[in-house]
Amino acid sequence: MALEIKIPSPGESIAEVELTSWFVEDGALVSKNQEIGEIESEKATLPLIAGESGQLKILVQEGETIKVGVVVASIDTSVEVPGEKMAPVEKPSSEQKSVKVTPVAKQMMEREGLSVDDILNGLRKISAGDVKQVIENSSAAKIPERQMTTSREEERNKVSQLRKKISERLVTVKNETAMLTTFNEADMSAIISIRKRYQEQFVEKHGIKLGFMSFFTKAVTEALRQFPAVNSYLDGEEVVSPGYCDIGIAVQSEKGLMVPVIRNTEAMSLAQLENQIADLATRARKARLSIEEMSGGTFTISNGGIYGSMLSTPILNPPQSGILGMHNILERPVAINGKVEIRSMMYIALSYDHRVIDGKDSVGFLKTVKELLEEPARMIFGEQSPEQFLLEI
Repeated sequence: MALEIKIPSPGESIAEVELTSWFVEDGALVSKNQEIGEIESEKATLPLIAGESGQLKILVQEGETIKVGVVVASIDTSVEVPGEKMAPVEKPSSEQKSVKVTPVAKQMMEREGLSVDDILNGLRKISAGDVKQVIENSSAAKIPERQMTTSREEERNKVSQLRKKISERLVTVKNETAMLTTFNEADMSAIISIRKRYQEQFVEKHGIKLGFMSFFTKAVTEALRQFPAVNSYLDGEEVVSPGYCDIGIAVQSEKGLMVPVIRNTEAMSLAQLENQIADLATRARKARLSIEEMSGGTFTISNGGIYGSMLSTPILNPPQSGILGMHNILERPVAINGKVEIRSMMYIALSYDHRVIDGKDSVGFLKTVKELLEEPARMIFGEQSPEQFLLEI
């Protein structure tokens, strides 16, 4: 019996996708729920999943553009996959539990009837003689002479559906918005100090490291509450001002820029934000986000600092009217109470659509973000300082 593998729909209004790659060869034995290939549309990348175990027959080759619903492969379910119907194995030892096995290695082991212990027992221990030999070989090795060669070769690759869509959106932003950028700088010393003092306790309680992005998301969320125009967008002849904050986090992947959205950040703690950011960023880099997880969003944060950017003008993510750019943290001399001190400083940038956001709101918003980052406790008290809250003034 043959099971057909059809192209799934990545979302409404998408009729065609590109079959970017097969993870297995034609005729390979595959297991149920195994990822066997990948497709890419203008909005997202999706895996092709084996619905049953059996032998795969590929009908459409990599790089072809096909319509949604077309059969691209079939699985002969009458072909038994070794290891699929084996008797229950003994409970794995603690050593086995600590060993991670890749899908390809697992398939080979099942085909040959080998267990993890069989593999581990077959590995020879590293002796002192082995180490000595490697050291001697490394010392005796000569540095090869640099070969000065010239080349006139060129490599050409087809532009992906996702890259095409990103390009169209970027050009649209430049042509159809009145985009401006305002800048400021933030002293990150307080946040760095908090992370150093409480990192161990934070990890112990919440199971995840405390990063910078959660602080920025929290600060942006509070600043958006104070400056709702920055959280607004144009819809025809209307300005829509959501009463919630859905923050997009720009993540660079091999497929292009992905912007997963964290919903209702106004109701989330730093720990909840860190977990959401880590999960979405990991799946974004693996191109395993759903269209729903990348749709919507009222504001976006982009962190060019992880690549070493000192200053940039981030481009809007339509239909949003604002995007915050984070940059690298550098120790710089700054004037503090009439004295020069070395502080950990970051330039921050707000690009905004001037059709929706006035200069006063844009500058006020970014200044508020700066103040919240420099005095993180204010993220709890809003417009008041902790002292004002205490004094009820």
